[in-house]
Amino acid sequence: MKRANILHALVAGAVLFAGWLLYRTLSQYSWTDITSSIAAIPKASFALALAFSACSYLCLTLFDFLALRYVGKPLPYLRAALASFTSLAIGHNVGIAALSSGAVRYRFYSRWGLDGEEIAKLIVFCGVTVGLGLVTLAGLCLVLLPGTAGKVAGLGTAASVALGLACLAVGAIYLALAAFVRGEVKVRRWRFALPEPRLAALQILAGTVNFAFVAACLHQLLGDKADYMETTAAYVVGNLTALVSHVPGGLGVLEATIGFLLGGSASIGALIAFRVVYFFIPLPLGLVSLLASEALLGPNSGAGLRESRN
Repeated sequence: MKRANILHALVAGAVLFAGWLLYRTLSQYSWTDITSSIAAIPKASFALALAFSACSYLCLTLFDFLALRYVGKPLPYLRAALASFTSLAIGHNVGIAALSSGAVRYRFYSRWGLDGEEIAKLIVFCGVTVGLGLVTLAGLCLVLLPGTAGKVAGLGTAASVALGLACLAVGAIYLALAAFVRGEVKVRRWRFALPEPRLAALQILAGTVNFAFVAACLHQLLGDKADYMETTAAYVVGNLTALVSHVPGGLGVLEATIGFLLGGSASIGALIAFRVVYFFIPLPLGLVSLLASEALLGPNSGAGLRESRN
């Protein structure tokens, strides 16, 4: 079987799996549960939640845009945005993002002249950006409003400030290493160098702003039942729990964690609506984008670009 046929088969399999996953996920709730949960949310709040979700995905495109500069293969923003949105719209639902979204990223970037090592470095860079964003946002919440955010984590004021400063120190150390360490980390035959200080700072900024938008999306759906900082702290903990669990899309884990931390402030209707807005709506858009790219770009659209660079 030709390589192109194998790639087409893998893409078709991914689409079928994502479709099955969407069906399995939606089957956890009745149609009445989904529609009534959305109907109970004020239209203005729902519209703002959609806007904040869109802003988050816009921030996520910057992860890839910066990563391409890190690996020394800058591409036009629209290409980076296409690969980013398609891979993450699917990866957020499938779970194990490094593999699921990474496979879709490989499909795009291999067309556009990146080799396997460069794509691996890009995926690692995006993963580090996610971690830096979560840790930095958690630190800001704990330091700025230790009484509010700390209450969610079950910490006193002093412990909240101490933990918050420790979280912020992670970003500061990363920036210092980027500024003063020019060595490389070797993983088997691949080498990973720290980014330039300016790129590292943009990494932290993009990651933090992204998760702030996601928390704002959730907060809009919760309404006045929870403070924004409480919501943000609960989301950070819930997202970390979902990442560790490797459950597809964090299904159930994210909702259970947020519900436990916020108690009565987090209604099941609001949590269902959040999953619909941030996970379910982007998924079919990502699938359409993937299928369209297969039809329009074809399997070997990067060949000419690679040859022109050699």
